Amino acid sequence: MATLDESQSSLRSLPSPRRLLGPGPSNVHPDVLQAMAHPLVGHLDPAFLEILEGVQAALRAIFGSENRFTLPLSATGSAGMETCLANLLEKGDRIVVGVNGVFGGRMVDVATRAGAEVTRVDADWGLPLDEQAMAHAIQSVSPKVVAFVHAETSTGVCQAPGPIAKIAREAGALVVLDCVTSLAGIPVELDRWGIDAAYSGTQKCLSCAPGLSPVSFSDRALECVAARSTPVQSWFMDVGLLDGYYGGDRIYHHTAPISAVFGLAEGLARVLDEGMKNREIRHRDAAAYLVESLEPLGFEPLVAEEDRLPMLTTLKLPPSIDQRGEARVRRDLLDAHGIEIGAGLGALAGNVWRVGLMGENARRESVDALRSALESELARKD
Repeated sequence: MATLDESQSSLRSLPSPRRLLGPGPSNVHPDVLQAMAHPLVGHLDPAFLEILEGVQAALRAIFGSENRFTLPLSATGSAGMETCLANLLEKGDRIVVGVNGVFGGRMVDVATRAGAEVTRVDADWGLPLDEQAMAHAIQSVSPKVVAFVHAETSTGVCQAPGPIAKIAREAGALVVLDCVTSLAGIPVELDRWGIDAAYSGTQKCLSCAPGLSPVSFSDRALECVAARSTPVQSWFMDVGLLDGYYGGDRIYHHTAPISAVFGLAEGLARVLDEGMKNREIRHRDAAAYLVESLEPLGFEPLVAEEDRLPMLTTLKLPPSIDQRGEARVRRDLLDAHGIEIGAGLGALAGNVWRVGLMGENARRESVDALRSALESELARKD
């Protein structure tokens, strides 16, 4: 068993602050950290509930929705995915899932574990989903749910949600959208697009600590949950029970992560103060500057400009990186320069880097720091 002195030593040996330019988490603003350090209050304290109400209202604004059931789930974005699918699906229900990366594939896994009959529509990694292929699948199986990813973190592809959602709703299906990487970086408009359930995470463009998952359910989705013939298989993620706490009754369900909610409140305030239009411009400018700055070093974007996410850019690696080993260069960037870069996932592993310019990091100085560090590493003689 570790002694107190050993535990303190391990904390004191943490490295100096990193510049987090991977797929998440992103760096947190000092004001958010300060908010998280505020003394605790009870999770049913009227002062905390007032802050929680403000967080819910701010989330509605950046989700582009009037959904009453909009809240920060006390878990990460992956749990947000499980919450949406576990509540809307019962054993034997049909679902169509668009898959063009790791996280579409994860939706398939979650839906399969829920006992659903899954039809997956695949697209090449680096390309958006084919709307006609999605339409064909929807019309063929008449699903209860259609699910896909707005911002595919594994590839850097941005999917236009409106057309697929329209096809799904015309077929009577509920629409689930993964907004983990897009929320607070580019506009999200659930009501205009016709999305019934969506989820995100706090550690990406919101630039807050990991551990909360903003989720939003339409009234139509809540009616579906209320009409289930079987209980939701997850007690903790049952939106009917969660609604008792996050709704007007404030019935005890679980002890909310109070400090994390304090931080989220400050992070949301920063988003709203800046304004989503300005925030989108800043993210797009940083992404364009990244591609321009790293092109002379041999890096090329995987995704075509019209389909590319501004907050997560997937870069094909030049020969100079391959010669030294991409994992080694990433480690050298971390150890020598304090810069974290994301590796490729799945089919792209070893062939690309994922560079995140999210939230507080979506600035040209982040790109300048990365380029300078790369030039230094590539000039080294081993």
